[in-house]
Order: sequence, then structure tokens, then C-alpha cells
Amino acid sequence: MKQVKIKICGITTEEDVKWINQYQPEYAGFVYYPKSRRHISLDRMKQLMRLTAPEIRKVAVCVEPSAEEAKALEACGADLIQIHGRLDPDLPEAVHVPLWHAVNIQPEMDRIPDPDPKISGYVADGSRYGGGKTFDWKDNAGIFDRFRRNFREQRPEEKEPELILAGGLNPSNVTAGIRMFHPDIVDVSSGVESPGRPGKDPELIRQFIHTVRALNQKGSTMKKSSMREHAYIGEFGGQYVAETLMNTLEELNDAFEEAIHDPEFMKEYHYYLDEYVGRATPLYYAERLSEKYGTKIYLKREDLDHTGAHKINNVIGQILLAKRMGKTKVIAETGAGQHGVATATGAALFNMKCTVYMGKEDMERQALNVFRMRLLGADVVSVESGSNTLKDATNEAIRTWAKTAEDTFYIIGSAVGPYPYPKMVKEFQRVISTEARAQHLEKEGRLPDVVMACVGGGSNSIGMFADFIDDRDVQLIGVEAAGRGIETGEHAAAFADGTPGTLHGMRSYLLQDEDGNIKLAHSISAGLDYPGVGPEHAYLRDSGRAQYVSITDAEAMDALMELTRVEGIIPAIESAHAMAYAFKKAKEMTMDQSMIVCLSGRGDKDINTIVNYVEGKGYQN
Repeated sequence: MKQVKIKICGITTEEDVKWINQYQPEYAGFVYYPKSRRHISLDRMKQLMRLTAPEIRKVAVCVEPSAEEAKALEACGADLIQIHGRLDPDLPEAVHVPLWHAVNIQPEMDRIPDPDPKISGYVADGSRYGGGKTFDWKDNAGIFDRFRRNFREQRPEEKEPELILAGGLNPSNVTAGIRMFHPDIVDVSSGVESPGRPGKDPELIRQFIHTVRALNQKGSTMKKSSMREHAYIGEFGGQYVAETLMNTLEELNDAFEEAIHDPEFMKEYHYYLDEYVGRATPLYYAERLSEKYGTKIYLKREDLDHTGAHKINNVIGQILLAKRMGKTKVIAETGAGQHGVATATGAALFNMKCTVYMGKEDMERQALNVFRMRLLGADVVSVESGSNTLKDATNEAIRTWAKTAEDTFYIIGSAVGPYPYPKMVKEFQRVISTEARAQHLEKEGRLPDVVMACVGGGSNSIGMFADFIDDRDVQLIGVEAAGRGIETGEHAAAFADGTPGTLHGMRSYLLQDEDGNIKLAHSISAGLDYPGVGPEHAYLRDSGRAQYVSITDAEAMDALMELTRVEGIIPAIESAHAMAYAFKKAKEMTMDQSMIVCLSGRGDKDINTIVNYVEGKGYQN
């Protein structure tokens, strides 16, 4: 039996969102239709959607919207738009989210609508504008099967649209509705409301969801997926750790999933992002660079975050999770020092003991950040093994964590490591793309053509990509460090010259020899000096959803100087890799197109390296 998904519609209050986040339907609906008693304004919709757990897809419900209204709903944060009444044929081209179209089921209905390839779901409702009435189930019991036959005949090579059963559902009749119509999704609104009570009734929500999921479980012969099964994305990811750490990872996964679906936790997280980190960061139109290169270049200014880089977004989330779990100590690994500084900053803010592991060579390259960490009260441990860089610091942090996990939380800074770390980092960095997507829509009225970010382990890039992954018209480009050149072997480009293998608890692309021994990575940028890449990036690359390219040390430094002198912004050397490829890509584009480049950090930490490079003194590695 196919697993039936659930949509709770007509969300109007923070209390509704609280219960939705707790009980986790797959979809939450927000109504924009002034004649409905569940109508909310665009500002209110944006506020409530922001509070909704990220894994719940947000559906904006409207009646015969104009293209401008649909764009405004999309800008609120809607993942889907559900349209009742007439559908403007030009509207699908105006927005970049999937559309559902409601069909008013009536006894005299003798024609199944022709499937529209631009519609991803059809809502079978009992009244024209969602009046909460069931249609005649007995007389129309075969309609969903007729829908499906029609879709299969006309769209055999495409994914079938979702078929949504709506209108008058409640905890008492939903089982009969599912058994009769076999929908993909059930949609309830008035059926989880009580007379005289504002908003939704949490007990009725619980009953409705419990009924559907119990039916799913009863009808399924599949074993419930375990954490270990969820740990993979394609063939990548996993939990390649000692069995002694499995309970720790399970505890972490449970705490994380509970936290991100707790509106109070998410409220606190966003409070610190807004009030302490300084979000939202600007999406800056680089006018002079745009004029020079012939396309619109926007910079997502993560360099303006408190501590100077995007790393603080993830640290705030993980350290709040550590507090929630009752941990008293945090440890971290760092390469460029920005994650170490962010972790030390968070530990100072929340009064936790902090130890940061850093390769000896990276400590020499990033002496300023070492001083900052110690100034913030962290103990910085020099790691003198292997290449004396990020890989070795990560090894040491994992060893320590395995011995001290009872009272110690390991804050991983990149989108790497055993599950659930890659997912955690993605969710806590997602704010980058959530903001950038809305900002670009506001400025340009459409989505960008290209989104680009540098890739080491991949934290800023997965955050930059996250909300654009489903926007297939947006090209995603990750930029690796080619060091002195791929052909020299002195680089950190796991995609350009690597193969799948296991490292630091995960399976992904790695720089390794034929025997699986990890090679030394090289980059002028300490933050990209890692011999692997996060597992979701490996999946995005192999699936063709994202493209990964590489930039040499020299190209990155040239781009750093270019951005500094043309726009007055000194980027981190990591970010300069993305800028270097942006300048190349821009030559293929026009002024009618646009790109967003994630400026992941500022260059203060790199001043010594920049001075040595400019003066021709070279650099060590």
C-alpha cells in the first residue's frame, strides 16, 4: 500500500503551527482568500510559514490569483501554490514552485480534465472554493482511478501528478475515504476544528494524523526505516563509525529531529540569528562587476555575519541543541579557523567549556584566528600528524568525542561526518538560501539563473543550494580548490580527481590512492584544504543536479584582488574561489540573466597570506 501523506489546511495562528510542528503532517496549508474565514494577510503568512518546521511543505491556498499575487505568495515562503477556480494559463511560467489545481467534483461531471504538465497535483474537492463538504463518494468512487488512467496514457514518461482528496474529511471518515479513493494525499481543515475554539483543535489533529498513519502502517509490508537507512542519500553518507558511537548518534538524531520540529527551539534559534548574528544578510548587487562582466552579479554577504563568516549559523543551532541535550562541553575541528572562532563565540555566549582541534600548519597560517579563539576562552589544541591540516584535526576531534560523548557535544562545522551531521549542518545553514531566494525574487521578480559557492567539505555551498535544489531552472555550481593545478596532484578537488570512499564516518568522493589511503590535500585556502566533500554534494554531482568545477590558487588570488579593488570588499580566500569562477561564468551570460555568489566569509583572517602572496614570498603547504 502506498503511504498516504497528510495536509492540514487553514493554519492561522502560532498555536496552530506549534501543533503542526509537533505532529508533523507532510503539508501545511495557509489560505489567502478574503472571503474565507481562514484568510490571512501576506505578512501574516510569511510569519507563520517561517515558524513552520522546514520538513513540512508549506502550501499557499488561493482563488484565481493573478501572476503578481502568485509571485507574492511564493515570496512568503510557499513550497507549493494550490489554486481554486480558473487557472490563468500564463501563471505557471510566472512562479517557480509547483502548482496544485482544485477540481470541483460533481455528480454530473462526465469528463476528466486533461492533464496539464505544469500541474503537479489535483485536489478533488466537494465545493468550488473549499467549503468543507464531501462530494458524493458513492457515485464518484472510481474517479481517482479514471484520473490516473488518463494521466498514464497522456504522460507516460513523466511523474504522475499527486491526487489529493479534500472536502469534509475528519478523523471519523478519513479511513473510508482512503480505502475508497486511494489518494496520494488527504487534505483536512474544518474536520480538525471545534466550535467556539479559535484555530485548530490539537486533539483532532492528533486523531486525524494517527488514523492515517495507523492505516499506512497496517497496509505496508515494508519494515519501518531505521536511522541507518535514512543515513544515506543515494549511495553516499552513512555512519562508518565504531559501534560504541552508534548510540550517541541515535541520541543525537532523536534530539535533532525533535528540536527542529519544536517551534520554541526554532524561535530561539532565529532570535539569536537575527539579534546576535545580524541576519538577514544583504543580497548585494555588485554594480561595477556586473557592468564589467556583462551580467547581473549578486553577492550573498555571509561575510557580514558576526565572527566574519557563515559558520556561526550552524554553530548557534548545534550549541542550542547541545544545551537542550544537557551537554556541558563542546569540541570542534577547524581549518581556516572560522568554525573554531564561531564555536568559541557560541561557547562564550552560552557559558560552555570549549576545545578546538586545529592542524599545526593551519594554526601558523591562521594565527589571528587562533588568538581570537583563545581570547574567547577556548582551548586550542595543535594537531601534529598527517598533513597537519583539517583532516587530521577532524580525526583528533572524533577520537576525543568517542571517549567523552556523555557530557561533550561535537560541533562539526562542515557538511561532512556520520549521519545526522550532514543533515544538521544543511538545516542550520539553509537560512542562507532561504533568504537569498526571497531577496532575489523581491529584487528581480524571478529566480536567478545561477547559484554558486565554494566547496571544501561543503557547508556554505549546501546552505546556499538548499532552497534552490527543487528549482530545476536554477543552475547550481560548486567551486573546488585546484591548488597548484589538478595535473600537479597538489590540490583539494575531490570531484575533479577523487573516487568514492569512506572518511570521517561517511561515504563520499575522496582524494585517495588505489589502496584507499587518503592523499594530502593542498590549497592556499585553509578552509578548502580537505581531501573529501560532503555526501549530499556527491549525490547532487552524480545525479546531475549540480555542477562542480575547480579554481587554482592563482586564479582565486586574482579574483580576490579584483573584488577588493572593484567593489571594495576583501573576501576570504575560500570565497575568492567562487568569485573566480563567477567571472568565468559571467562571460557566457547576458545582462538579462543573473547569478548569486555566496561570499562565505571576509578576508581579515587571510591578511598574512595575502601579504605574502602579493610580495611574492609564497606560502607553505
